[in-house]
Amino acid sequence: MQQLDDTTRTELEAAAFRRLLQHLDANKDVQNIDLMILADFCRNCLSKWLVAAAQERGTELDYEAAREHVYGMPYSEWKDKYQQPATPEQLAALDARQKAKERS
Repeated sequence: MQQLDDTTRTELEAAAFRRLLQHLDANKDVQNIDLMILADFCRNCLSKWLVAAAQERGTELDYEAAREHVYGMPYSEWKDKYQQPATPEQLAALDARQKAKERS
């Protein structure tokens, strides 16, 4: 792979992150629980990672502000508009994923 300087790598990573947020925004039907089952992360995880990255750099970033950035609106509004109740199948799949993760 081509060697990238730190600035270029950071710019590309930031662009990829923005693209991920756009993709998630365009696919609001994909529920957080589905992301957790399949990929072991969700929109809330991204928000927490933003807060952690800010803290590592000595910058204040409130969790709710991070969630608003990730969701593109206040979380409570996104939840009311787009979040569906988890089905018994989704809950069972998430539980199985978490148990498998604990065993490994």
